[in-house]
Amino acid sequence: MKAVVLDNVTKYYRRFTSKRKFQTLKSAILEKNLFSHLAPREIIKAVDGVSFEIEKGETFGIIGENGSGKSTLLKLIAGITRPTSGQIKVNGKVSALIELGAGFHPEISGRENIYINGIMLGLTKKEIDEKLEEIIKFAELEDFIDMPVKTYSSGMYMRLGFSVAINVNPDILLVDEVLAVGDASFVNKGLEKIKEMKKSGKTIVFVTHALDLTQKICHRVAWMKKGKVMMIGEPKEVVDRYLMDALGKESQEELIVKNEGRWGNREVEITESWIEDLKGKKRTHFDYGEGLKIVMKIVPKKEVKDFVFGVGIFNSEGTNVYGTNTHLEFYKPKIIKGEAVVKFEIPAIHLVNGTYTVDLAVHREDGFAYDYIKGGLAFMVHSLSREVGIWRPEHRWEFEGKVEIEEYTGKEK
Repeated sequence: MKAVVLDNVTKYYRRFTSKRKFQTLKSAILEKNLFSHLAPREIIKAVDGVSFEIEKGETFGIIGENGSGKSTLLKLIAGITRPTSGQIKVNGKVSALIELGAGFHPEISGRENIYINGIMLGLTKKEIDEKLEEIIKFAELEDFIDMPVKTYSSGMYMRLGFSVAINVNPDILLVDEVLAVGDASFVNKGLEKIKEMKKSGKTIVFVTHALDLTQKICHRVAWMKKGKVMMIGEPKEVVDRYLMDALGKESQEELIVKNEGRWGNREVEITESWIEDLKGKKRTHFDYGEGLKIVMKIVPKKEVKDFVFGVGIFNSEGTNVYGTNTHLEFYKPKIIKGEAVVKFEIPAIHLVNGTYTVDLAVHREDGFAYDYIKGGLAFMVHSLSREVGIWRPEHRWEFEGKVEIEEYTGKEK
């Protein structure tokens, strides 16, 4: 089942302006210009024909510059505002944390506001009673909960709002940049809670400027610009395309890459790649414990002084097994003058039996992609072991006390 479906959704806002201010209502009426003063001078299309679907249990990110329509889109999904045209279908109980302190009454206490907000989000008084202490504790407001919220700092507002939103047990959680406010320790706690909700199968729609966070927690990302969705897809690719556009280095035509799963401006290009064993023989099948090298041939269009080489290894389910690059490992780039060969060696493969894909990358230190190839290589690991997971560490079992057990040798008796 789809959690959220948007079909050609458009939202207009009207901006009312006046070229000449009048001092009183009486003067405006006497001058017979009341309605001309209040006529809409400008129509803003905040969201422009947006269509996409969000799967149940998906964490979906929305990125874009200020004014791109991200927050308006989230308000439309939340039902805070209605679309001018198009349809939105939301399947499940929604909890939205969109505007800091929205719905809080400043004159009453935090405790009373919890009850008001909880009821607005569909909880009964009994359910709020049961969750009250947990909400207060998570918000870290034990000493302030009976004070009027008008005395709260922005961080306290955020903690209370976030705690209420996540404790109503929603099917769909909408979050708009609110974790940018507050101390680092609570931000980390909030992110851990979001990850916990993600693991439990909740649908999360996440609007943020934190691009690294987007790549870590989202299954897919939408990039918005001037009310339109420019692209929806794998987080790394969408973020890279957004950065290219934001940096203003490429035209829209240059952003289009013919090969699916590959992007970048090709100022430095990966012309060839393969996997070989430690003796230099090209292979794709390896036994557990063997070593391998990931090899990339690199060709620049001109001399380049800002460059980073990276690799990422993923299992068949798309889980990131391992990723690194030369910048993270403190290699300092000097210059690429011409064709070069880059090799990444793993002396011993400690992975469980299965198929793995490799992402290959050359980019600038700021993350701008020269050439990124998603799943450009693949290899298989063969193992007699039957463990599950990803990594197979060196290990042994010990048994003490009154227990009898025999080691399995793999041979039938």
